[in-house]
Amino acid sequence: MASLRAIRGFASNEEGTETLEWGLVCGLIVVGAIAAIALIGPKVTAMWNNVNTKIP
Repeated sequence: MASLRAIRGFASNEEGTETLEWGLVCGLIVVGAIAAIALIGPKVTAMWNNVNTKIP
């Protein structure tokens, strides 16, 4: 009976969940930023190389 109460108490404890959620949000933002940089990077490099060849 005590172990069942302990399991119920553990399942109903929501302490720290907001911190975990904000950590997940920050992680998703970082993953999105890395993906965007990986997609845009080659285009920016090509643009700079094009500009560099046209400057004497």
